[in-house]
Amino acid sequence: MKNKSLIISLALLTTFSFYSYIKPSQADMKMESDKPTMIENMGDTSANSLDWNGVYQGIIPCASCEGIKTTLTLNEDLSYVLSTQYLGKSEEVFEVKGTFKWNKEGNTITLDGVKDAPNQFFVGENTLIQLDVSGNRISGDLAEKYMLNKVNNPEVSIGNIRWELVEIMGKPVTKSETQKQAIFITFDTEKNRVNGFSGCNNFMGGFETKEGNRITLTQMASTMMACENMEMEMTFLQTLQQVDNYAMKDNVLSLNRAKMSPLLKFTAVDKEVSGVN
Repeated sequence: MKNKSLIISLALLTTFSFYSYIKPSQADMKMESDKPTMIENMGDTSANSLDWNGVYQGIIPCASCEGIKTTLTLNEDLSYVLSTQYLGKSEEVFEVKGTFKWNKEGNTITLDGVKDAPNQFFVGENTLIQLDVSGNRISGDLAEKYMLNKVNNPEVSIGNIRWELVEIMGKPVTKSETQKQAIFITFDTEKNRVNGFSGCNNFMGGFETKEGNRITLTQMASTMMACENMEMEMTFLQTLQQVDNYAMKDNVLSLNRAKMSPLLKFTAVDKEVSGVN
């Protein structure tokens, strides 16, 4: 009888000890469930595993124009800047700023402030895929056109700045004693006109920029004055005609051809360019 009572007592003690052990864990679990569920708790998603912040560019199909040149900048603080231009229809660039939010799966963002237009993008590795107004993937032959690609060196504006020549084909250039001013070039981005001074004569023409910092100079012309030692001017104008892309960094503009070394290098002399990167 004594042995039986001892067994029962030990069983009750074991049960009580086990209950006391698991109780705190249950309480902890309840406390955890009261916390907001973050995207990070769902495993790897576009939101928490991709380097999604940056600048994305592309040309979206357009029914009434040649295409919609689109640039979307996503910032870490969940703010965005969306710029669009209707190619072949208008030179005007429309800009919308606001904030965006992730869906619960962490793979799609919605831009607040965009009305009467698609405002959702699926976020992939270095890409954004524009969804339709209902948030669905666009299908058909043009499906792949609804994609913006992340760019390491986003397009920058070269307009409305006086750029003075400092180098031709890797060789430094300085103003000669007979020149009335330094060789320079300016780009009027509103009228798509280029103007400048080539050492003796003034020159002018048109220009067109395209995706990827590409540039084409068109209908170039110059005045017909004669000066002493015009070799520099001739070299400059001939080299200028070969340019097909540009780059800008630290107030220096490089006009290039393909991936060759810069053909021409200029430095900004206007006060307004102090913030150029």
